[in-house]
Amino acid sequence: MSGMENFATGGVSLNHNVLKNAQQAAQEKINRELFVGNTPPGTGEMLLLQFLNGAMRRVGLCGPHETPILNCRVNTKFAFIELVSADMANKTLNLNGIPFLGAILKVSRPSKYAGPPVPTKTWQDMTGQALPQGAVLDAEQEKVNRELFVGNTTPEMTEGMLTEFLGNAMEQVGLNVMAGNPITACRVSGKFAFIELRTPQEAANALNLNNIPFMGTQLRVGRPSKWNGPPDNHGNWEDILAKYMSGELQLGHAPSGDISAALGSAPPVPTGPPPSRVVELQNMLTEEDLKDETEFNDILEDTREECGQFGQLLNVHIPRTGEAGLTKIFLEYASSDDAAKAIASLEGRTFDGRRVQASYFDEAKFSKKDFS
Repeated sequence: MSGMENFATGGVSLNHNVLKNAQQAAQEKINRELFVGNTPPGTGEMLLLQFLNGAMRRVGLCGPHETPILNCRVNTKFAFIELVSADMANKTLNLNGIPFLGAILKVSRPSKYAGPPVPTKTWQDMTGQALPQGAVLDAEQEKVNRELFVGNTTPEMTEGMLTEFLGNAMEQVGLNVMAGNPITACRVSGKFAFIELRTPQEAANALNLNNIPFMGTQLRVGRPSKWNGPPDNHGNWEDILAKYMSGELQLGHAPSGDISAALGSAPPVPTGPPPSRVVELQNMLTEEDLKDETEFNDILEDTREECGQFGQLLNVHIPRTGEAGLTKIFLEYASSDDAAKAIASLEGRTFDGRRVQASYFDEAKFSKKDFS
């Protein structure tokens, strides 16, 4: 064989070895990688990394000073973590079911893993902790437990509008178990929609939104047809609103907040003016909005139509230039209960990029046209 032939043959062998080594390295990385599903929105890579490393040390899956998880890549609803070794990845599978920021994390092999199955436990097996009520380790069933049907929608309602309105309503009366909008997704289809909540507990709490008025109709909120769990003990929007405004409902932003057991433990009823029939709205208008007579009349008519859905609206007053209370809107209802519904529905809404503030206003001052 000539030198050139030897060189060529050696080149083929060398290329084969390089390819083989690259394939082995890629497979070895897959064996060290795990999928982490059901991460809450806004989860940071460093927070998740530190939390899981700490959990490994706490239950003895690694040494007290080891850092077995090297890297973390977070996506919208899931993440991937990279371990120091395939053996440590096997041990990390025992974190499946660990609670994290109100969610139950699913720790498993990525879809591209082709190795043999490894016997594992769950976080509940490791610690003796029980799964939170309504939580399951089956990913599809867990999603069903977080999903709700919303009926009686209208074509004008968009996914963004429903997410913002229903999320704000839950935050207003304390139906969420942690800060922020508890609705993570919304799919609208004709006369109905589906919403996805962060946790099964928040989905159960959101059932109390049933019959909430929105854009001239009452939304029906319930479990989807594929739900096969036990019957839920819940009220409707009028029940929850009455309990909240009277101070009977005390449900807080804590994972223990369970609406069905006394309808819970929430933020205290906000301090401020005592209940009345008059509502004061701020941050909806600017002085520029009030200069044009036609635009002013349009605003007045739109306000009557929108705010009339909360009860019997007797009067709408919008101060003009030179009057006290400029840029505010005042709504007079037939009863304080109607005013309470308006406040609960309007507080926190976004209007033209501004966050609306809704509160009671003194009836005596309103009757005297004192809008200061």
